[in-house]
Amino acid sequence: MTTATTRTTTAQRAVGTAHTRVEGRDKVTGAARYAGDIPFAELAHGWLVLSSVARGRVRSLETAPVLGMPGVLAVLHHENAPRVDSDHIGLLGVPPEPTSVVFQHDRVPHMGWPVALVVAETSEQAREAAEALVVHYESEPHDVAFSGGHPDVYALDGHMPAVTEKGDLEAELAASAVVVDEEYTTPEEHHSPMEPHAAAARWDGGRLEVVDSNQGSTWVADGLAKLFSLDPESVRVRSEHVGGGFGSKGVRAHQVAAVMAATVLQRPVRVVLTRRQMFALAGYRSPTAQRIRLGADADGRLRALDHRSVNLTSTVHEFVEPSAGVARVMYDADAHHTANRVVRLDVPTPTWMRAPGEAPGSFALEAALDELAEKCGIDPIELRARNEPERGPVSGRPFSSRDLLACFREGARRFGWADRDPRPGLRREGRWLLGTGTAAASFPAGAGPSTAVVTAEADGTFTVRIAAADLGTGARTALTLVAADALEVTTDRVRVRIGDSDFGPAMIAGGSMGTRSWAWAITAAAGELRERLALGTAVPPEGVTVRSDTTAAIGALAQKERHSFGAQFAEVAVDVATGEVRVRRMLGVFAAGRIVNPLTARSQFVGGMIWGVSMALHEEAVRDLASGGHVGADLAGYHVATHADVQRIEADWIDDPDPDDPVGIKGIGEIGIVGAAAAIANAVWHATGVRHRSLPIRPDRVLPAGTGALRA
Repeated sequence: MTTATTRTTTAQRAVGTAHTRVEGRDKVTGAARYAGDIPFAELAHGWLVLSSVARGRVRSLETAPVLGMPGVLAVLHHENAPRVDSDHIGLLGVPPEPTSVVFQHDRVPHMGWPVALVVAETSEQAREAAEALVVHYESEPHDVAFSGGHPDVYALDGHMPAVTEKGDLEAELAASAVVVDEEYTTPEEHHSPMEPHAAAARWDGGRLEVVDSNQGSTWVADGLAKLFSLDPESVRVRSEHVGGGFGSKGVRAHQVAAVMAATVLQRPVRVVLTRRQMFALAGYRSPTAQRIRLGADADGRLRALDHRSVNLTSTVHEFVEPSAGVARVMYDADAHHTANRVVRLDVPTPTWMRAPGEAPGSFALEAALDELAEKCGIDPIELRARNEPERGPVSGRPFSSRDLLACFREGARRFGWADRDPRPGLRREGRWLLGTGTAAASFPAGAGPSTAVVTAEADGTFTVRIAAADLGTGARTALTLVAADALEVTTDRVRVRIGDSDFGPAMIAGGSMGTRSWAWAITAAAGELRERLALGTAVPPEGVTVRSDTTAAIGALAQKERHSFGAQFAEVAVDVATGEVRVRRMLGVFAAGRIVNPLTARSQFVGGMIWGVSMALHEEAVRDLASGGHVGADLAGYHVATHADVQRIEADWIDDPDPDDPVGIKGIGEIGIVGAAAAIANAVWHATGVRHRSLPIRPDRVLPAGTGALRA
């Protein structure tokens, strides 16, 4: 046995220094295997059959011809599939997305609802048989037409109250010298991660094992245990490498279908979604219709702020995109009203998508602020400074920290904002009109209870086990740096293992809370382990292990407004002949807590900003009103930003450690997209003199605007 020496001989701390990904070599050499890659003995393959009607019921399925096809092992559907508990409550206090509760009834609530799973020896055989399966439906009239004026709109609480009201809104609007009253719309948008959703299930000695691509292995394990009425200890979910998620990878149909098939056949079964199937089964960002009313004094001080948002939801599960929530944090006003409402349609259920609520909500709010600045004749940054709140405008709580104006000052200096002529349509280079715009960004900085296990090994190294998920963000590397500092050793003595539900409950990778929550748990466990080793505890061959649980510590946090903030700047060029909009340069400056790894953090910020470019100019899923399905449900019909759309994009940050976090972390995964689309839309107005209040800003929308600047 040996005694561990934990203190590093160098004064250099790991957190805050740039480190390449610890799994980088495995990823570029192909050694890192994803859920669809891992081999199993006697693996069978499942292929989902999705409904071709938007509303109705399954009358019958012609399974006999399919069962006679080469390699086909089974066809599961509502008449023969295992029963599940569809009323359970999941890890986050809500049921999984109801599309996961498959093959339990004959009802079809939307186009693309799973009606069968064909299982065969190979994926090719399964696909051929699935496409040959004849399903007879009894179709019913459907409604997929979304609008903010739909007669069935109603208020819905989500993770925040549906409605907030402070002051006499109508009186303050009437007394205002300047008023903005406009509607802003955003379209249906999809996550489109590089790695499709995939899961393989098998039974091993009475224990269910699932290899999956998800954003939280304990989240999925908990959901599957409750759905199938299993002892939680008898379910293990592993998700070591994930190729993107953005909110879409929770408990879904393919995992449940794989478990059903593995149960029936008593052999491993893998189900992988196609890109087209993901448009129906992986969730999406709901379209929104948002009305903003701002009333201000002549000097730009807000007297009234009214932000009302409507989104769609499905007929089987309510989900609200809380776009009005961002207004509850950003600006103060004497009268402050917000509301989130929904309308039920015959569509798949929307879900969380990178910066849910804040991304579409910031487009409307920050575009309206720019319109108010124009009407008041005040610089957009100065207008925001004049309406900077001292406390939460709705909650009244103090901010843990709020460095928004510092982000604007630094961003304005670097972007050259002082040289900007505020008048629109003046700058031109040949056929290109040039303009610049800005917008603010914010996103909550929360933390969720987590457990972590840290072991001092006999060879002087340390192993960290936590059910975290690295979606490609660099979380595994960030946690290695945090653990090294907490243990006071160099990073080469730390090994972080993640993505296994056997490691114990942990926060999901979502809400920009993952790294902060996991780092807190690791820091707590490492601190206790150091204390034990400092007492001269000998390290036996099996090591010395400490487990932490941050539930009590996080529950004891004082009630504050905790957010990351940022300032977005954009310069665009608009082609007067084609209406094309190009983003020439963007700059984002953020106050987002202590930055653990500058190398991967910058990628996170820039990635979010690029998504903002995509949101502003490209992304738009369109539904056919007649069929109820998507038009162009693939990456040929659904356009996302490509290399040609990304020119000069820079991201940086100011020092902003969270005083209430043991590492100072806030969270950076989502704030990069917030405000980016608004900054681009504001820049398009500055270039052309025309406001675009509906995204995306397509060429066919730019040209009919008919401005003098475009015709000149």
